[in-house]
Amino acid sequence: MKKLFTFLTLALAISTTAIGGKKVHTLGDSTMAPYEESATVTRGWGMYFGNFLTNGWTSINYARGGRDSRGGYTELWQTAKKQVEAGDYVIITFAHNDEKNNGMDGYALKAYYESIGDAASAAAVDLRGTVPTTTYKEWLGKIVDEAKALGAFPIICSPVCRCYFTGNTIRRNGRHDLGDSYQVLTADGPKAGTKLAETDHTMDYAYQSEQLAKEKGVYFIDLTTATKKLYESYGDSKCHELLFDGDGSTHFNTTGALLVARECARLMKAQGILADDIIIPTDLSVSPAQADLGEAYKGQTLQKEFTLNGFGLSPENGSVSITATDGIQLSFDKTNWQSSLSVSYTASTLVKTFFASVTLAEVGETTGTITVQQGDKQIEVPLKAKAVVLEGGAEVNLYWRLESDDSYMLTGPATVQPESWQGMYVQRYSAPNSKTVWPEETGFDASRKMQRNLLIGDEWPGGEIDDNPDRYIQFGIQPNAGNDLKISNISLYACGAGGNGMCAHIYYSTDNFETRTTISEHKSFVANNPVFIQTQPVLTVKDGKTLLLRIYPWYNGSATGKTLCISDVTISGMAVDTSSASISSLSTDHASANIYTPDGRSTSTLQRGINIVRQPSRDNHFITKKILK
Repeated sequence: MKKLFTFLTLALAISTTAIGGKKVHTLGDSTMAPYEESATVTRGWGMYFGNFLTNGWTSINYARGGRDSRGGYTELWQTAKKQVEAGDYVIITFAHNDEKNNGMDGYALKAYYESIGDAASAAAVDLRGTVPTTTYKEWLGKIVDEAKALGAFPIICSPVCRCYFTGNTIRRNGRHDLGDSYQVLTADGPKAGTKLAETDHTMDYAYQSEQLAKEKGVYFIDLTTATKKLYESYGDSKCHELLFDGDGSTHFNTTGALLVARECARLMKAQGILADDIIIPTDLSVSPAQADLGEAYKGQTLQKEFTLNGFGLSPENGSVSITATDGIQLSFDKTNWQSSLSVSYTASTLVKTFFASVTLAEVGETTGTITVQQGDKQIEVPLKAKAVVLEGGAEVNLYWRLESDDSYMLTGPATVQPESWQGMYVQRYSAPNSKTVWPEETGFDASRKMQRNLLIGDEWPGGEIDDNPDRYIQFGIQPNAGNDLKISNISLYACGAGGNGMCAHIYYSTDNFETRTTISEHKSFVANNPVFIQTQPVLTVKDGKTLLLRIYPWYNGSATGKTLCISDVTISGMAVDTSSASISSLSTDHASANIYTPDGRSTSTLQRGINIVRQPSRDNHFITKKILK
C-alpha cells in the first residue's frame, strides 16, 4: 500500500504543477472582461493587453462583468491564484460596481435591514458595493497580500473613467469620486451625505486605490487620469461614437478597449514595470498576428475579428489594403463580404476593425493567409480552421418545454441538473402577451405559454448595466460515468414581458463558471417577441464534469413586475463511451504498465471495476484510473 500511495502522490504532483512561462494575470470588471466576438460589439481592455507583451509573456484575463472588489477577491482571485507563480504580475482594477448603493457596503446595508426586521428591503439590496476608505481597500488589499505571498508582483490600476462629460471635461462621478452625491449607512439607516469639497477624497475610489498601493508598497497605474485625458482629447460626441459600444458611457468597442490597453502598457513601461517586455508599436501592426479560428462542424462558417493599428504612419495620410487567399472572405461590418478591403487613414494614425470568414467545406484543416499592405510595408497573417464531424456515440437530447412547469425530457445516456434559480423565481407560466409574435418557423401563436421569471422582491433596480452575479437561472447536464458528452447544440427562446427594457447575458461553462463562454448578449429585448438563441459549439464535457447553462437578466431602469420569459431550452449532442477506448489504448503498451487493484495488490491484467495503472513515459511515471465494465 505504501508503494501505491507513493505512485498516487507522484501523479498528483504531475497533474497540479502549473505550466511554465511568464504570465500577467488581469482581474477586473466588465470594462476589462473578455467578450465573445460573435455575440456582442462590447470589448474589455484586458482582451488586448497581451498584444503589447513580448512572446515570452502570456496575458490571462479573469475579469468579469458585474464584479466589485469583494467579488474580485471571493470569486475571480480564487480562480486566478491557482495559476499564479513567483515572478508573475497581477493587474487589479475595480470600482465601477463598488459604487452600488451610492458608496455604502452592500452586505452591511442588508444586515441593517435585517436587524430592524425589514425583510423586503433586505431582500432587495444589491450585495455589491463597498465603502471607498474601508471595505473597498480591504478587499483589494487581500488580493495584494496573497499575490505577494505567492511571489507575484501586484499592480493596482485605478478604474477607467465613465464617459460622463460636463462641457469639455469628465465630471467628478465619471472619475469615480462620489463626493457630490453619496450615502452613508448610520445606526438609523442610510443617510444622504453632505457634498464634499473637490479636495476631499473620502468617497473617491480611484484616489483610495492609489493610497492602498502606497500603503502596501506595490505598483500603481493611474488609468483614471489617463482615460480622462484620452476621452477629453476626443470630446463627448466623438468619444461615444469612436470608443464606446453604443450602449451607454461605460463599455468599450474594439477601438476603445485597444487604446486603453495601450495606455496601461505605456504607463507600465514608463514606470519601468516589465519595461523590456512591453512593446508599444509605432508603425502598422495587426492583431492577432496569427489566427486559429478553432473547430466547427463541416458546413459551418467561422469568423474572426482583427484590428489594424497604426501610429506614426508615413506618409501622414494614406491607405492600407487587406487581401486574403481563396476561401477567406473579408468585411468591415460582418454584412458585406469580399476578397479584399481598403481603408484610409489621416494624421498618421489608424485603428480599424475588420473580420475574416471561412466556410468549412471539407473535413480537416483549412489554412490561408491575410495580407496587409501599406506602402512598402507588408504583413502576412496566417489563418487556420478545422472542420470536424460528430459520430461514434449515442445521441443525447435534453429538452425543457417550460410551458406549464419545469419538467424536462431526456433521451440518451446522460444525467440532468434540473432548472434552478439564484435570486429569482418563477412568477407564472403564461403567454407573454395576447399580441405575442413568435418567429414564423415555430408555427406557434400568441397563446403559446412561456416560463415568466422575476427577481426576488419583484423590483428591478435602476442603474444596472451588466450582470448581477447573484441573479441567474441555471440548467445543466453531465455525462454518465465512463462517458464524455460531445455537445453540438444549445438553444432556447427568450423575450421580455411588460416593457422593452429586459436585458440578458447567456453563458455556458464546464468548470462551474470559473470560466465561461458567451452565447448571447441582449440589451433590450423587444417585449412579447420571443427570439431564437442558439450556439453550435464543438464542445466536449468530460466524464465527471457538468455543462451549466445560465441566463443572467437585468432591466434597463428601475421597474416593477417586468419578467424574463424563456421556453424550449435544448441541449443536445452525443455520448461517447470512453472506458473501452482507454482500455484499448492501454493494452497496446500493456507490457510496460504496472496494474494495481484499489487495495494496492499488483495484478498482471486489467480487472473488472477500478484499476490503478502506473505507466512509464520517458523518464516519468504516470498514474491513471481505468474503469473496465
